[in-house]
Formats: sequence, structure tokens, C-alpha cells
Amino acid sequence: MKTHSYLVFGLGRFGSSLARSLCEQGQQVLAVDSGEERVQSIAPYVTEAVQLDATDEAALATLEVSSFDGAVVSIGENVRDSVLICVLLKEMGIPHLIAKANDELHAKVLLKIGVDRVVFPERDMGERVARSIVTPGVLDLMQLDDDCQIVEILLPEKWADNTLAGLNIRRRYGISVLAIHRDGGYIVSPSADLQLQKDDTLLVLGRTEDIENLNA
Repeated sequence: MKTHSYLVFGLGRFGSSLARSLCEQGQQVLAVDSGEERVQSIAPYVTEAVQLDATDEAALATLEVSSFDGAVVSIGENVRDSVLICVLLKEMGIPHLIAKANDELHAKVLLKIGVDRVVFPERDMGERVARSIVTPGVLDLMQLDDDCQIVEILLPEKWADNTLAGLNIRRRYGISVLAIHRDGGYIVSPSADLQLQKDDTLLVLGRTEDIENLNA
């Protein structure tokens, strides 16, 4: 995986988790927050952590933000600070900007000032957990549009010890198996004659209705 450098502003639960995860995936991360305690807490887990008021243009300029590949502004509660930091980052030439929003109005403002992507961590996670509760076997999902999703599912018991070709999954169930998670690793684009095992998890692509019917 190619290494990139990122700025993460705001080290609440979402920001600190994001910064730490990026670093664990081999990326360079500079974590920024105005609170000393938050900065000290994240410091052991990121490339660098600094205490700084990012709404202060002069202070922000010291970070040389244009030299980073991207930035994430994870300040959702204080809309004024969120918007101001995003404006300053765009003016200073950040190549790619992602920001957290706390509602649709906040998101609209962020998009109008040039934010490349807006995320709703709490809402999105709530939707993913809800789907995992009402759809047995679903471990995680990515909604592509209103009718299509990529989902990680537990292998249905009736599929164990069968091959993909033998099950004829695409024709019978309307889904495509993209990868199989087995023994701590992924088998990407599995062959049709690969035998499925009872502890496998599958990454599948399909219509929402077809995926919900897998365990019916």
C-alpha cells in the first residue's frame, strides 16, 4: 500500500479513532487538537500530534498543509469552527478535504465551500448496525445506491463444503462473491471450483433484496 500523509483535526472519538487507524495502515498522520489532554492521548499512536488552534490562520499556516495529501476535519459539534477550518485549509491548498457533519444543513455548507467529501459517522454506523440486526448473517456493508450493496456475510450453513460453481450462486441467488475471508486472509476473486468452508465469511455484491433473502 502506498504511503500518504494526512492531517486530522479534532481528536474526539471519531477523529482519534480515524487517526489511529490510518497510522495502523501505514499512513503518515499529523493529529491536531486544541486540547492538551487529547493530543497527549493520541501521540503514541500517530506519526506526530500537536496542540494548536486550527481556527487561527497564522497557527494553521505553520503546518504547511499543502504538503499533505489530504485532511480530515472531524469537528462536528462546533459548526463555526468546522466551516472556518475547512475554508482556511482550502485557501492554503490542501489537495483533498473530508469533513464530518452533524446534520444535512452543516453538510450543505461544507460542500458549498469546497469540501470534497462529507461524512456522518454516527448516522452511518447506526444504519450499518441496524441492518446487521435485522438481516441475519450480515457482518458489515457498504451501500452503493438505493438498491445495491457490498456486504460481508457469514457463510450460510447450507453452502458449506460446496463449490461456487456447484452452488451456481450468481444465477440462483443474484449475487457475486468478490472475496472470501479465511484463516486471517482474503481470497480475492475466488475460482469457481473453490470449496467453501463453514467458518468462511464472504464479501458479496448484489441487490439489497437478494442479499436479505440469502438466509430465508
